[in-house]
Amino acid sequence: MLNPQLIGSVIIDWEKIGRGSYLRDIPAISETDQITFTRPVTFFVGENGSGKSTLLEAIAIAYGFNPEGGTRNYSFSTYDSHSELCSAVRLSRGVRCARYGYFLRAESFYNVATKEEEYSRGPGGRPQHFHEKSHGESFLALVQNSFRAGGLYLLDEPEAALSPQRQLTLLLEIDRCVKEGSQFIIVTHSPILLALPGAEILSFDDGPVHPCSYEDTDSYQVMSMFINNREQILHRLLGG
Repeated sequence: MLNPQLIGSVIIDWEKIGRGSYLRDIPAISETDQITFTRPVTFFVGENGSGKSTLLEAIAIAYGFNPEGGTRNYSFSTYDSHSELCSAVRLSRGVRCARYGYFLRAESFYNVATKEEEYSRGPGGRPQHFHEKSHGESFLALVQNSFRAGGLYLLDEPEAALSPQRQLTLLLEIDRCVKEGSQFIIVTHSPILLALPGAEILSFDDGPVHPCSYEDTDSYQVMSMFINNREQILHRLLGG
């Protein structure tokens, strides 16, 4: 059966990774050879340093995106920090081709916004003036103005700049794009985004990458525990 997603799977060829590479010390990645994407939205979850963003970055570069973010037409480098994993990653494309795409990462969005201003000065350019907005407003403006039907969107911790209310708005935008044939792969710690119905959640904790239910994510469990037991938890943490 043909995979209906824009990216059907990612395959890691470990023969192309150096024997002394730090990538071999990341359990989630080092114990994984292939990940298949079966749904329009896939979330990567896990503790800091578990390899989520490293793999997403490698997928983005293998697909042709600029390492710091943007569309496939963006070509610049502020600081070359991506790992060698991208050279070992092979993507299996689905039956459809993406009409559009964007790699959005919180940590380098300032650099992308600066380049957007520069690129938009050319013929036919439409400046978004991201630097004239707050970080969160810029994020949402990009999504609402640039995410189109049938696109591939790779998002690295998009909640970093967004209030809970704005995360709900982003959830609506993701759902809109999915209904128009788009695919998303998202690294997140947000229990709001993770609640998107029909999405697959892949955990990078406790061994190789594996499916995880919403209720079993640390994001949900910690937030739920804190909200329901706030006074007791703060008493223990802060010494009462």
